[in-house]
Amino acid sequence: MSTLQISLAIIGGLVLAGVVAYNAWVTRQSTPRTARETEDHAERSSNEPAMSHGPLDPQEHSEADRIEPVLDGESLASEETPAGALHGSGTGEAVRPPVPLVTLNHVIPSPEKRPGLDALIDVIAPLSLDSVVSGEAVLAALPSTRRVGSKPFAIEGLNENTGEWESARPGQRYSALQAGVQLANRSGHLNEIEFSEFVVKTQAFADAVGAAPDFPDMLAEVARARELDTFASGHDAQLGFMLRARRAAWSPGYVTQHASRLGFVPGVLPGRLVLAGSQPGQAPILSLSYDAQAAMAEDPEQSALREIALSLEVTHVPRNEQPFVRLRQAATALADAMDGVVTDDAGQPLSAEVMDSIGADLESLYEALEARDLAAGSAQARRLFS
Repeated sequence: MSTLQISLAIIGGLVLAGVVAYNAWVTRQSTPRTARETEDHAERSSNEPAMSHGPLDPQEHSEADRIEPVLDGESLASEETPAGALHGSGTGEAVRPPVPLVTLNHVIPSPEKRPGLDALIDVIAPLSLDSVVSGEAVLAALPSTRRVGSKPFAIEGLNENTGEWESARPGQRYSALQAGVQLANRSGHLNEIEFSEFVVKTQAFADAVGAAPDFPDMLAEVARARELDTFASGHDAQLGFMLRARRAAWSPGYVTQHASRLGFVPGVLPGRLVLAGSQPGQAPILSLSYDAQAAMAEDPEQSALREIALSLEVTHVPRNEQPFVRLRQAATALADAMDGVVTDDAGQPLSAEVMDSIGADLESLYEALEARDLAAGSAQARRLFS
């Protein structure tokens, strides 16, 4: 064999080895990291400091790491709001869902006690009675649907024994009744047609139980609904950060394992984890979501995830839970542990300065909501911003 042939054979072998090595590298990169893989790595790194397995606690971080969130109505409407910042929505009669950075499935646990009608966000019509009425009679007369157009409708009774307004219950007696319809929600404000439907529905119920309704002025209530909707449109906000894989993709189990170390637990829907609030019935502080199809796959560990979303429903979570601080901490901790990068929905990395700006905007939002007696996380705020 000539020297040329030997050289060509060697070069061919090297090229073939290079192709095989490259294909192996590509295969490894496309294979999602699994929870088992993480456990094996942990065993090999047993001498290194262990990662905390408890839920995020803002008290464990230094004062320098704390961000006190802020935002005002003008900054919500500004086109110069940084990527990943708060998003408001339109005003007037148009539907006004907020514009989230990620799509959320709002799964909020039902409160232990249903919030009652409130003159702050409801039209209320008193229903006077000549005599007490039983809970059974009230329940039998209730309309088949508890909505007026796109707004929640409710009937409450004044419990003869407790002296409190409540939804009718069997075995109880009520000395007075009241009907109510919500002034506004994310579908817009109560309009004249919906008010008329409210009157018709309430009158039919009143006739069935022998009550006399006293309806407020329609034009005044519709004007009040429009003003409340305008306020809500300028102060409705959701936050969302995307976490994207730098190199190897993640399996659902890998994501769940790391998220559980920060206190996240599985939600009701596939591909959703939540960080629960400190009080029963409170909305989740944060949501983590990824492709539901990957979560429902026959072998989820073979599903490759290259991004997950961390979200905060600002108006649904009490300010004292420090939700933005915990959102930022969770995003940073997961990015560090899973070799990811925190970005906005367009894939642009979010710098510390941008996050500081978002945090700065939140404070004004909280202040404005509290000044209106619609503090974030309150029953009234959750109803209005839904």
